[in-house]
Amino acid sequence: MNKTYEMTIDLNVLEHLGINLYSNVAAVLTEAVANSWDADATVVEVMIDSDSNLITITDDGIGMTIDDMNNRYLKVGYRRRQDAYAHATLTARGRPVMGRKGLGKLSLFSIADHIEIHTVHGGHAHGCTMQTTAIRLAAESGHSYHPTPILTQDITIQEGTQIRLSEVRRERLATSAAALRKRLALRFSIIGESHGFNVSIDGEPISIEDRDNLSRAQFLWTLGESRLEPSALQHIDHISELKARDEEWDNSWEVRGWIGTAHKPKDLDIRNVGNLNSVVVLARGRLIHENILEKLNDGRLYTKYLTGQIQADFLDLDDAEDIATSDRQRVQEHDSRYTQLVIFLRDTLRDIERQWNELRPSRELKRAKEESPALEQWLEGLGATYRPSAEQLIGKLRALPIDDAEQRRILYRHGVLAFERLKVVGLSSELAKSVNDSESLLRILGDSDALEGALYVDIVRSRLQVLEVLLGLVDDNVKERVLQEYLFDHLWLLDPAWERATGSELMEHRIRTENTFGDDDKEAGELYGRVDIMYRTTAGKHIIVELKRAGRNVPLLDLTRQGQKYVDGLRSILLNLDEQNPNIEVVFVLGNPLSEEKSNPARLQHQMESISPGSRVTHYDALIYRAEQSYREFIEKNAEFDRVTQIVEKI
Repeated sequence: MNKTYEMTIDLNVLEHLGINLYSNVAAVLTEAVANSWDADATVVEVMIDSDSNLITITDDGIGMTIDDMNNRYLKVGYRRRQDAYAHATLTARGRPVMGRKGLGKLSLFSIADHIEIHTVHGGHAHGCTMQTTAIRLAAESGHSYHPTPILTQDITIQEGTQIRLSEVRRERLATSAAALRKRLALRFSIIGESHGFNVSIDGEPISIEDRDNLSRAQFLWTLGESRLEPSALQHIDHISELKARDEEWDNSWEVRGWIGTAHKPKDLDIRNVGNLNSVVVLARGRLIHENILEKLNDGRLYTKYLTGQIQADFLDLDDAEDIATSDRQRVQEHDSRYTQLVIFLRDTLRDIERQWNELRPSRELKRAKEESPALEQWLEGLGATYRPSAEQLIGKLRALPIDDAEQRRILYRHGVLAFERLKVVGLSSELAKSVNDSESLLRILGDSDALEGALYVDIVRSRLQVLEVLLGLVDDNVKERVLQEYLFDHLWLLDPAWERATGSELMEHRIRTENTFGDDDKEAGELYGRVDIMYRTTAGKHIIVELKRAGRNVPLLDLTRQGQKYVDGLRSILLNLDEQNPNIEVVFVLGNPLSEEKSNPARLQHQMESISPGSRVTHYDALIYRAEQSYREFIEKNAEFDRVTQIVEKI
């Protein structure tokens, strides 16, 4: 057996750091491209032949001697940056070396069973082939593995290195070339002409445009020197600059890159690539942590819109411990460098959230007004006090991830109505602030007092409908009939403070059926034409209301006698219910005035007080007039509410 090449590896190392460690082609290609960078390549070409289960990776780097191949490439666990030979931490071109532990080449075995390496160094060409099954057999027997040399005349390249992966596991080739370009673009910040490092897949170069996360951003925040091409930023609505380091960091530490927010969360979901709702961390130009957002553990709404790419070279210093995990996709999270980066990003994202909450509604408000002129009409009709909150509300509603235009219009309608209602109790600005905060929004809408206030406009509208009916009545008999229909269900006609009065069917039944008022009350009712009697309670007060027929004249003494019997009878009932000193009022509603109202009003007041404090006489016309006066302000407001209703119908 030709022993030109030698590879020594433990079976467990092969299984756990090679075959089973890397889960996708993109991760494997990342290791190969990083090796090409360290070899000072300027061009890397990746070709994928799905029909032949073949992947070829070719670069124009410095290549390897046979000694390099044995002592560095085929040596597992080789400390790249501590090698005594020249350019240990910086390449001949001055590039910071990416490789560290010499484990990356094992990634090839995770996707292919046959690996062929061609390389040229100093004009000398050589190469070898490796077979996964043969390596496993050698490892199991405790022997070194000797790759098979390739004849010089069979080397197919003139410079650099070529790795041919054949017998590639078909399930690993499911990813398209376009998707691989996007994934590699996200894993490196040094690909492109400006860095002198061009990488292509199936003949198409990887470019900054392949980093789809940047193209999906609506707002952008840069940290330090972002090095973004102006042409890639033309679609950005707003760009801000944030600090690049924490004041307590070492002077050499800083972060550079960018964080952006998409217009909608779904914009970050890319077919065949995955979800770009992540902030990738790179060091020395290559990925070192796939998504640091997961560590931040922030579930607020704005995080669903985040995407970004930051470089933190202090995570991969030559003279510090290696922070990366074995697969180079994540970092050791207990490392103090990483925890300090997390703290810094938490503060940074707080700034981003604050600005995002200000920027987004203003941009979305403009779109909303363009979509619905009726919304603009409503906003223009608001005063200076309410308009800013209303604009904030509409902007936030427009920004919600809703694609269906009709559903968005329904949301606008409900938002306008809710805002108008909550104006009554001064909660409209709170509503606007709480659209992004579900807990605060539920607190506002779930509070019983707030809900009651929000519905008060509807209550007023129903009262206005009653008043419109009553104000148009002229005939006394008609007034009597209509009042009988309305009054006992609308005690606010007697007193606006009684708007929340409730009935008590049990008490009313006892007042009517038991001998509460005496035997002669029936005769009085027949003589003076009592229309009805009703019992209500409100705010600890017991109210007895009696309507007299509009055309009948009733003597004051008879009213006094009746009222006193009502009070005595009700007190007796309430005493049995352990209520010792009930507050009782009796209200008589008459059609014709009593003679004492003009001739002796003091006597009238004295007689009513003798019934119970607060008892009184009122009249149909006076009742309607006072109710109309009490709600005059709401009558005027109703015209404004009708205007809002018409606008809502147009949205």
